[in-house]
Amino acid sequence: MADSLAQSASNPTEGPADPDRRDFINILAVTAAAGGVAAVAWPLIDQLNPAADTLALASLEFDLTKVALGQEVTIAWRKQPVFIRHRTPAEIAKAKADDHAQMKDPATDASRVKPGHEEWLIVLASCTHLGCVPGFAQGEYGGWLCPCHGSVYDTAARIRKGPAPKNLYLMDYKFLSDTKVKIG
Repeated sequence: MADSLAQSASNPTEGPADPDRRDFINILAVTAAAGGVAAVAWPLIDQLNPAADTLALASLEFDLTKVALGQEVTIAWRKQPVFIRHRTPAEIAKAKADDHAQMKDPATDASRVKPGHEEWLIVLASCTHLGCVPGFAQGEYGGWLCPCHGSVYDTAARIRKGPAPKNLYLMDYKFLSDTKVKIG
């Protein structure tokens, strides 16, 4: 006991360490380290975002006056073919009449077009089976036929027959006016 009194008498400021203070210093150190890691990682992660010129290519504006009633054009968007079909009233009526027919990938005609623009069908021109480009007016449903394996699509680009599992994919597009559409 005399030894402990002698030690505390030699250094009166030294006492048992405060556990609350130690915890605070540890939390402060970990927080500072996490902030440092985030400050270093943010520029590295941010540089992975696409450049402005690449983002500009992500969308495409198309003038619909180039497509006559009953015709279709194929355009390239991000190196992929896209069908823009100006459907006739007869094609629209046939598609609506088949809304409740048995299909592999059921969808109504209204879900495949934008409201108020039913005459325009814009889909990715790639068969959902193996990626071939189907031809129009060759199938028994008045729509597209994939020449490679015989997948048949109707006038709303819904799969009706053949090995393709899904309908032709709809594009992300919006009408800028009655004669101009923005794809992407």
